[in-house]
Amino acid sequence: MPATKYGSLRKEIIETCLKMNALGINQGKSGNVSARVEEGILITPSGVAYERMQPADIALLHRDGSYEGPRLPSTEWRFHFDTMRAREDCGAIVHTHAAACMTLACLHMDIPSFHYMVAVAGGYDIRCAGYARFGTQELSDNVLAALEGRTACLMANHGMLALGADLDKALGLAVEVEHLANVYWRCLQVTRPAMLTRQQMDEVLARIGSYGKQPEDLAPGEALAFEPPPRRG
Repeated sequence: MPATKYGSLRKEIIETCLKMNALGINQGKSGNVSARVEEGILITPSGVAYERMQPADIALLHRDGSYEGPRLPSTEWRFHFDTMRAREDCGAIVHTHAAACMTLACLHMDIPSFHYMVAVAGGYDIRCAGYARFGTQELSDNVLAALEGRTACLMANHGMLALGADLDKALGLAVEVEHLANVYWRCLQVTRPAMLTRQQMDEVLARIGSYGKQPEDLAPGEALAFEPPPRRG
């Protein structure tokens, strides 16, 4: 398949990688990014500096597990591949070695419901997947278990990953999870923070999915994220 196919998406993947580093949620050549396409997924190559990466370097990983491209796909192709196959709601994945997430991951700690924004990852907490060596099927299996009912997780002694409908949403969630990890880590320097109850989190979860939507964008039975003031006219 010519590398010119999905040219704009290939460029967007590279831009996402550069943004990860510019935003401070990743460093150097660590981390990786993928996006869903008709044939399977486009994924960053292994060991190429983002500043030197070209659209043709992005590997195409087919649904049967084979790949096309001049460079090997990311060492973490397995959890990208398996997650995309298991999660039809996922259009893109961002994996980073963000410092605060790594700190908690090295302690094998979940991010609990200390703040309502934990709900942006889909549930009552953000889990830490069990440790396995990078690039292994065991790591992919652990990640899939930690992502059950969630759109983000930590990875023990490793980093974090975030899912999204597209690259912007996946990157935005990665930024939010790193911020939550940073605040939680800071809280722990003083004491264990107060936790929201399950009922309080249920109330948040019932609303947070419609955050940013206008009334006309709501699905049947979906409520606005908040109660707006009366609209004139």
